[in-house]
Parts: sequence; structure tokens; C-alpha cells
Amino acid sequence: MRTVTDLPLLYTYRRCPYAMRARMALLWAQRPFAGFEIELRDKPAALLAISPKATVPVLQLADGGVLEQSWDIMAWALQDSPVQSAWQRAQAPDMLALLERNDGEFKRGLDAYKYPERQAQPAPREHARDAAVAVCLLPLEARLQHQPYLAGDTPCATDLALWPFVRQFAAVDPAWFAAQALPALQAWLQRGVSSPLFAACMTKLPSNQRVAFPPLLSPAFAAP
Repeated sequence: MRTVTDLPLLYTYRRCPYAMRARMALLWAQRPFAGFEIELRDKPAALLAISPKATVPVLQLADGGVLEQSWDIMAWALQDSPVQSAWQRAQAPDMLALLERNDGEFKRGLDAYKYPERQAQPAPREHARDAAVAVCLLPLEARLQHQPYLAGDTPCATDLALWPFVRQFAAVDPAWFAAQALPALQAWLQRGVSSPLFAACMTKLPSNQRVAFPPLLSPAFAAP
């Protein structure tokens, strides 16, 4: 019988959107793993030893291998899993383009919107907000008007990868976001964050302890 020390170990932080996508992928793929909730101001020496970049998520595999990027962790989890088609559909060129825009232009706009005081050249946060909507969210809205998920009728890895970031954007000013003419995007976001999968990934862990992450107990979505 496997013990917690035998499981792949995910260094994580509950509110980090990159860590959220990694946890969702591991749970959806039914990969048992241990979680280690870090303290941002007191990162464990074991994490720094295997990943000097010192940002989460980092997955230490049972064979000693280390995955330091969230998309790589998603790939490891979802390939050869019961939901491997969710990974395969996310490899289409248009899906990879959505991921690149999310992790690049949209993430930069999100940071400028949420933390304008941290920018090298601070500007009214509304500028970053409106640019992110025009360049990143309106194209998602147009796509989702014709289908419930980014790649069609069922979610794929790209949905998991983008939900945490759009959720973070919406949370800066929920009333403003709810008032926008983005009904398809808002419905897509709600489907994601109200799913059993998202609820499971947001399980609170004790800090600085290696614990077996609770498995997903109910279906996340209809089978892809």
C-alpha cells in the first residue's frame, strides 16, 4: 500500500492560478499525489533544492524527476489518463494560441489591473482592465457564444488552464465584471468554478506539511 511519502509531491499555494491548474489536472486525471502548501515568505529548503526558481507549482515525481512548469505538470497528469482526450484536444493550434495569449498578454494585463502600484510605469487600472477585455476576453466571448467550452461541447486542458486567471480577473471587481456584456464567458467561468473539480482543487491544506491530497470524489464533468 502506498504511503504519503511514496506519492508525487506537489509544492503548491492555494490561491496561485498556476498551481490551481496543476491541481485540477492531477485530480481530473485521478493521479494520487501529496500536496505541500508553502508559505510565500518562508519557502521550504527542500523546494529550493529541487527548483531554484522558487515559484509554484513544482511537482517532484516518485522517481526523483522534477516538473517546474504548470503546463508540463498538466501534460504529465492528463496524458495516458481516463481524460487523455482533454489533453489531446488542447494541442490544437488554436488552443495553444489561447494558452500563449493567456499566459502572456492577459497575465500581464491582469497584473497591471490587480496591482497597478507594482508596475514600473503605473497607470489607471481601468486602462489595463479595458485592454485585457478588448484583446483577450472579447475573443473568448465570441468563441464561447457557439460552444460551452473552448474546444467544443466538453472541457479540455485549455479550459482548466484559463479558468483560474479569468476568475482572478473577475474577482478584482465582481460587480463590474458581472455587468459586462460577456454572457457566454461569464457562463463558462461559472461552469468551471462551480464544478466539483474546482471545489476539490481548492481544498485547504495545512501549511508546510506533506499531506495526501484528497481525491476527487464525484465526476467533474460529463466524460469528454
